[in-house]
Amino acid sequence: MLSTLRRIVQEVGAARDLQTALDVIVRSVSVAMCSDVCSVYLYNEDTNRYTLMASEGLNRQAVGRVTLGRSEGLVGQVGLREEPINLEDAASHPKFRYLKETGEERYRSFLGAPIIHHRRLLGVLVIQQTKQRRFDESEESFLVTMSAQLAGVIAHAEATGSLHFPTSAHERPRQSRFIGVAGAPGIAIGTAVVLAPPADINAVPEKDTDDIELELTLFRQALVSVREMMSATAEKLSGQIPAEEQALFDVYLRMLDDNALGAEIEALIRKGQWAQGALKAVILEHVRHFEMMDDPYLRERATDVRDLGRRVLAALQQQQQDDVAWPDNAIVISEELTPSVLGEVPREKLAGLVSVQGSGNSHVAILARAMGAPTVMGAVDLPWDRMANRELIVDGNLGRVYVSPAPELINQYRSLIDEELAFVEGLESLKDEPCITPDHYRLPLWVNTGLMTDAIRSLDHGAEGVGLYRTEVPFMIRERFPSEKEQEDIYREQLKSFAPRPVTIRTLDIGGDKSLGYFPIKEENPFLGWRGIRVTLDHPEIFLVQIRAMLKASEGLDNLRIMLPMISGVPEVEEALYLIHRAYHEVLSEGVNIQLPPVGVMIEVPAAVYQVREFARRVDFLSIGSNDLTQYILAVDRNNPRVADLYQPYHPAVLHALHKVVTDAHLEGKPVSICGEMAGDPSAAVLLMAMGFDVLSMNATNLPRVKWALRNIPLTDAKVLLDEVLEMDNPRVIRSAMELALRRRGLDKVLGGRSEIN
Repeated sequence: MLSTLRRIVQEVGAARDLQTALDVIVRSVSVAMCSDVCSVYLYNEDTNRYTLMASEGLNRQAVGRVTLGRSEGLVGQVGLREEPINLEDAASHPKFRYLKETGEERYRSFLGAPIIHHRRLLGVLVIQQTKQRRFDESEESFLVTMSAQLAGVIAHAEATGSLHFPTSAHERPRQSRFIGVAGAPGIAIGTAVVLAPPADINAVPEKDTDDIELELTLFRQALVSVREMMSATAEKLSGQIPAEEQALFDVYLRMLDDNALGAEIEALIRKGQWAQGALKAVILEHVRHFEMMDDPYLRERATDVRDLGRRVLAALQQQQQDDVAWPDNAIVISEELTPSVLGEVPREKLAGLVSVQGSGNSHVAILARAMGAPTVMGAVDLPWDRMANRELIVDGNLGRVYVSPAPELINQYRSLIDEELAFVEGLESLKDEPCITPDHYRLPLWVNTGLMTDAIRSLDHGAEGVGLYRTEVPFMIRERFPSEKEQEDIYREQLKSFAPRPVTIRTLDIGGDKSLGYFPIKEENPFLGWRGIRVTLDHPEIFLVQIRAMLKASEGLDNLRIMLPMISGVPEVEEALYLIHRAYHEVLSEGVNIQLPPVGVMIEVPAAVYQVREFARRVDFLSIGSNDLTQYILAVDRNNPRVADLYQPYHPAVLHALHKVVTDAHLEGKPVSICGEMAGDPSAAVLLMAMGFDVLSMNATNLPRVKWALRNIPLTDAKVLLDEVLEMDNPRVIRSAMELALRRRGLDKVLGGRSEIN
């Protein structure tokens, strides 16, 4: 049954539309289970009725015509009970309803399983036999498994508007909602633009074209390019590889002929598919056929076909990369958002972001917050590759994406956007005001930056300094390591923009969820592997160039602070300090007139929490990276949407660790800041202030909210709240208690629209 299930799933996945998928299901399940009938009834919430949408065994004329009420017949009972019904003699059941049009009077046994997606009933999958018998447990389990597979297919079809009941073929696509994880706060309404990773045949989005001749031309040009490249490679390797290997190039070239794959792809383009989508459909269909063959040699040819498709796709993408049509309110959707993807988007066109993978605490989500773009991460059920040009609402506050939203919902969200804009504009008056509590406690608010555009936004929001400048961002958007001079120019621009305010520049922090295409780090568990200071100490040539660039950039400004990431022990601190002093003396010897800047360490791993006093005796300041510290204390991968609910910054263990770090740092007379996302959460910021943090550093978007909240809460009240929550043992209760405390003080606006729209 397992191999049969795998084969059916492959066939369904290759289906080009919902009706084809349904036909595959009923035909394949009927054969696999040796049943006389297999049918799919889909439920229409608008009419509260089931429609027979596909059947193998019942009268074909009944498909699309026969309907049943919500509680009518055995199908209705399966849906009401939301569990399988297995009957030896269906006609004897009191709820049996005979439908003459179907011709089902000769079938005695009945097994029906509900099709449910995220607790929502989508339909019922049924098998029937003429023989009077009860289906066994393995058959029942198989049908339940198939209904679960079918649920995702139907939900995706509904989301893309390709699910149409016979009576509603011309209706507006039904509104669909997908649950993800809140990535960056705010609400965006706009048009979807799908971005796919390079040369990934599986990730090509579906898209129609109005210019068939252009797509044909692009495809033919891509074929010419690939043929020339392969011919050149074959000629270059001639005499160096065996003749049978050399013959593979000839096979590839013949597959590209107009009478082979090329003809099939062109035929799909002429039907209105864009070139990349037609290529994907043909290549994957051939791959599937090869993979299902019994002969091992022929199965291996699936790899050849996929490789050929990848080469042609790369050529097509090279031609079409500049042809993306950017609507005014573009909502970028990708299977996995990356910093390089963000770099492709014209900032003036960007309204919001949606990623199928990742969580609200991933690095790209942090960048999205810095950009002020409403973002939803981890929308795992969203059929992202079929979303091109669809109207969307992105709710970054609640982590929701609405596809084809109803006009009423759009109006509700527009009202929320208007309220939020009015509130933010009202906070602009605080730009030049210090963050001072009603009982006169002064707390500096700094910003986290990574892009040059962050500097302008940060200063506009009244930032008093930079608590974290992410140097990995300039590294990520290049195709090689930036030179010392290039880095010096980048850092100089940041330091100059904020002078005389302090700028804390973190040394290169790659690994984990931050990778460089030209310096790949492949590990089974990257977050516990080679990352942060571990990489740069193993490559002192990278570290020294970066430190020299920072020091030279600070000449005449004297506002540089250097920060070391991912420190887990004293030896790392001492080795890094040695290299910093070495670079400092090298720069002095070149005639650069600078002072040795303050050096600090980041507290991001549990080991560092217990060595704060030892670190403090060796460095000038400490800074907590609460994102990683929370991840490591709770053993929760912050990029994994499956465990996103377990990532709780308000967890008692996290709060006690933060409190300990501040206490120990102050015992050694050293200041301590926090530059993780907690600092930008107004309710968390109240607790951080009460703990005694000397600086809070956050993304520029949240700074006005935090300032407004802290200017309206006395330090004495904040300390009372801290004492109360440190006695609590449930992170959700702690968060609720803090939000309630803000609401009682009339500060609910800073919570960023957490109330749900119904």
